[in-house]
Amino acid sequence: MLGFGLSSPRTTSAHPYADGRDDAVDGASSVGSIGTIAVMGGGSWATAIAKMMLEKNDRIVWYIRREDRIEEFKRLGHNPAYLTSVHFDIDRIRFSTDINEVVEAADTLVWVTPSPYLKAHLKKLKVRLRDKFNVTAIKGIVPDENLVCSEYFHQAYNVPDENLAVIAGPSHAEEVALGRLTYLTVGCADGKKAQDFAEMLGSDYVKTKTSNDVIGIEYASVLKNVYAIAAGICHGLKYGDNFQAVLMSNAVQEMNRFLTAVHPIQRSIFDSAYMGDLIVTGYSQFSRNRVFGNMIGQGYSVKSAQIEMEMIAEGYFGAKCMKEINRHLHVNMPILDAVYNILYERITPTIEIKLLTDSFR
Repeated sequence: MLGFGLSSPRTTSAHPYADGRDDAVDGASSVGSIGTIAVMGGGSWATAIAKMMLEKNDRIVWYIRREDRIEEFKRLGHNPAYLTSVHFDIDRIRFSTDINEVVEAADTLVWVTPSPYLKAHLKKLKVRLRDKFNVTAIKGIVPDENLVCSEYFHQAYNVPDENLAVIAGPSHAEEVALGRLTYLTVGCADGKKAQDFAEMLGSDYVKTKTSNDVIGIEYASVLKNVYAIAAGICHGLKYGDNFQAVLMSNAVQEMNRFLTAVHPIQRSIFDSAYMGDLIVTGYSQFSRNRVFGNMIGQGYSVKSAQIEMEMIAEGYFGAKCMKEINRHLHVNMPILDAVYNILYERITPTIEIKLLTDSFR
């Protein structure tokens, strides 16, 4: 057991988005429901989350699959493959390629592995997850299972709802790395745990709020990647800003229809965890899903676009999973259908998007 301690987190303000700051002198206490934090993954978002966690914690544990990547990290003082401008105090990080060692050592696990690889990582586990606080920062769906990550943890590993949380919001890792103002939402059925973790994330450049809509937030995170691929395809086909605005407007409505069908609770689709995340993913230069879609619109095959990107566009997997889920729900989702037809049925983007434009008003 590694047994790392924590520095004292500060209380959040009453504002809907709190930055976690207080003028009080640091104490020796820590948030009991959080404990020792482990970051599970070595990509760009994992690196950004590690940066945020070290703002409030003396040390963290960090699971990275490749030993050579860890050795380079230790030598350089930064992730050698992602967000290389973010430098870390290596003495404050316990790296390990052993997922069981990391899970055993931590109280809170922040999962940031790409969703297509989550099952492969978890198959190595011999340590129980149900007693850990599992936070998913994975903006994707588990292929073959057609489950968002919290549902997968609940069904496959018997993790209770109070030990499941999600991080959401318009949050490109590149901007977090630059310390640009970011708004995040922490969703959890246990309001106290959601608040405690939100305080951990908060800083002078990260404002947080909480929600109990774990399932809705996760499905929104999957769908916004699909819609960003659609936006990229349209950009590659030379559709202009006027149409992109109409596309995003229709995407918000489509997302709302699906969330209402799959998890009918009171929510505002205009909150940043839903519409905000959709907009940034659909428009930003940092959006790998938009980049992937743009290449498809320019004439790349799916395989060639994936090879050239060298990064996973989770919306590719999300489109197939959401299409299969919606076969049971029968929600009207023309944008999802169009992206699926282009990526999996090999319908020409020009034809499919023209049909889509005729359905918009």
